[in-house]
Amino acid sequence: MHRLRRLTTRQDALLAAAALAGGLVVLAAHGHTVWSDGWDPSFRLRLVPLVGLCATMLLRRTAPLTGLLLATPFNVADVAFGPSLATAMIYGDALYAASLYGRRRTAEWLLGATLAGSAAVAVAAAAAVRGVAVGVLGASVAGVVWVTPVLTAMAVREHRSRAEAERARAEAERERAEQVARLAELDRRAAVTAERARMARELHDVIANHLSAVALHSSAVLKVRGLDREGVDRAMEVIRENSVQGLAEMRRMIGLLREGDGADPAARPRLAELDRLVRHTARSDLSARLEVAGEPPELPAAVELAAYRIVQESLTNALKHAGSGRADVRVEYTGGHVVIDVLSPLGRDGSRLPGTGSGLVGMRERAVMLAGRFAAGPDGGRWRVHAELPLDSLGGAA
Repeated sequence: MHRLRRLTTRQDALLAAAALAGGLVVLAAHGHTVWSDGWDPSFRLRLVPLVGLCATMLLRRTAPLTGLLLATPFNVADVAFGPSLATAMIYGDALYAASLYGRRRTAEWLLGATLAGSAAVAVAAAAAVRGVAVGVLGASVAGVVWVTPVLTAMAVREHRSRAEAERARAEAERERAEQVARLAELDRRAAVTAERARMARELHDVIANHLSAVALHSSAVLKVRGLDREGVDRAMEVIRENSVQGLAEMRRMIGLLREGDGADPAARPRLAELDRLVRHTARSDLSARLEVAGEPPELPAAVELAAYRIVQESLTNALKHAGSGRADVRVEYTGGHVVIDVLSPLGRDGSRLPGTGSGLVGMRERAVMLAGRFAAGPDGGRWRVHAELPLDSLGGAA
């Protein structure tokens, strides 16, 4: 700021020096008017208003109105001596600077004052020589010297205001474009995060269920001594079934990732397959039972997949953590909802297999995404998983 002010002061000083040099040349060439009474002031006397006007130019941008007020008496003195072309131009610059660098109201006031002054000059000149032509000529000269600088400054000020408005508008547009770009980037990151979460849920549900069943039954075959052939065959059948189903679902997911929605919908898990899922969810000390209530309606794909995965993950958790007894799965179609209840015995000796703790989180996310409800926790000596998934348009869209 101080550097800009010093630069402005230096420029005004150079302009004042140039005006003084030009005024001296004009005075030396007798470029001034002599009144009819024949009085012609000396060069030194005429030098006083010239130097005074040039000195006020040092204030043309730092204090323009003060500079104009100081320049006016010197200009009046020069007119009394006999108007000079140099002093008239310098005083016109003072009017221009006050109108341009001062307040807007100052420019409006100066326009009115210079118009009134020009009219006064016209009347005075016409009365002095009793001629209208002289009055018109005097008004024209006064208008060029006084009014024109003010009008020019007002035009320049208006142009600058419009340019500033355009720059501000362009800056606002640039900031808005940057904000839109930032929002788009945030939306992109949110979409990527949501897609990663969805893929993580799918992978967890597929791998955790099938591999847990494989691990449990293979452990039973290895650890239980004297297991009969029928028990071995049953365990190997469950291992094979879960391996085949796991591979099929992994292929389906890979196809979805590679080809988008072009994968075969028949490969998608369906609630009609819950009976097979429940049959193969068993340990030597844990059995499972399925109960279906109500008439199954035409289910949206998202609702059917979420319901299947919630039952699948609940049974996987039962295999890992439940005690001995029976896991009861109930699926009810009622009131525009799919209601899922999975009850399993509470474990007493901790989990049978290690887990990541993301199963309950994934089930809750699936229900929330479909505007449904989810709850899980102990209930009368058993562990209960409860979910309600709506079948309306919200669920279908999700």
